[in-house]
Amino acid sequence: MSDFFQSGIITTLHQLGQPSLERLESELLGFAKTRPIALVLPALYSEFERPAMPGIVQELTKVKYLNEVVLALDQATEADFKRVRETMAPIQAEVKIIHNKGKRVSEVYETLRRNGLDAGPQGKGRSAWLSYGYVLARGKSDVIALHDCDILTYNRILLARLCYPIASPTLNYVFCKGYYSRVTDKMNGRVTRLLVTPLVRSLQQLAGQHGFLAFLDSFRYPLAGEFSMSADLARINRIPSDWGLEVGSLAEVYRNYSPHRVCQVDIATTYEHKHQILSAEDAEKGLMKMAVDICKSIFRTLASDGVVFSDGLFRSLSATYLRQAEDTLLKYESDAMINGLAFDRHEEAKAVEAFTRAIAMAAQAFVENPMGTPLIPNWNRVRAAIPDIFEMLKLAVDEDNK
Repeated sequence: MSDFFQSGIITTLHQLGQPSLERLESELLGFAKTRPIALVLPALYSEFERPAMPGIVQELTKVKYLNEVVLALDQATEADFKRVRETMAPIQAEVKIIHNKGKRVSEVYETLRRNGLDAGPQGKGRSAWLSYGYVLARGKSDVIALHDCDILTYNRILLARLCYPIASPTLNYVFCKGYYSRVTDKMNGRVTRLLVTPLVRSLQQLAGQHGFLAFLDSFRYPLAGEFSMSADLARINRIPSDWGLEVGSLAEVYRNYSPHRVCQVDIATTYEHKHQILSAEDAEKGLMKMAVDICKSIFRTLASDGVVFSDGLFRSLSATYLRQAEDTLLKYESDAMINGLAFDRHEEAKAVEAFTRAIAMAAQAFVENPMGTPLIPNWNRVRAAIPDIFEMLKLAVDEDNK
């Protein structure tokens, strides 16, 4: 039987039967007449030197319903910027590239800093946030979709399914998270499988049935980099600038909207991208860095909603998480065996041990600084502080793209 089971407090939109790409794109063309769609692509220049991004561009040339494409380009010289413009030129939608290291955009960042509105360090969070600002400044799109730029198995049906729930005038969603199976010849997605889910369920045991934990546990792949949203949500949501981006963004969605207006959609039967190393001994890089930032984001979100974290709770959390993760590992081993997938029990156990240390590191960081790194301010606040910021941003990007 097909998987159409609904669980959790958000709606799940499954991939059932053989969905027609032609039907989806035809309907999206109709939706886009009244709800124009923007696609945001946060990318490093190095992505254009690997196989993924050229393949994504080739697929995007076939998409007719997009109103605009905004690519936020990091770690690029002026020559790199020009090469990327040429690469993106075949796309039918209007394409604008934000040159993050360019002089004009750097002046925008400096203006923000002078007004006490630091957009954070270089990274996906800052690139996505500035791209939302540019889309809002243009005022030509009502729907914003975003996906990563390292997807090796990219197909334009991914984008169509991602956009559909927000673009459709008959559906009442403001935020849609993509999900997909992280399986090749083995199970991937270790941070979701072995950290986030056991951690959330451990916190539910210790802190009770908190609404945000139930919300987070409803997502099949909370760390997916693919989502769509209404432009109004992009205007009011704050986002983190570190690896806590995905969880922090979900926390803001939970804070600002009812779960009834949130959904997740199956966007790909196969999904392969570049993988991060575990880096078990170095918490400043790889999956360990990601794990620490995610845990801090969860702790701070719960604390801001009244959950009290004591030394005793954190000690209990380490033990409870370890038990949950070990039980979860056994479930995945069984799943892998019946499907003939490779399963390295030792490597999985090493990941659990590393994530246990990451939780302890995050707990210590939280105790020392409960507020942590401030979220990037939302665009409503930025415009209140700098009334002409949209005009400044629009002029900077448009001049770069002449």
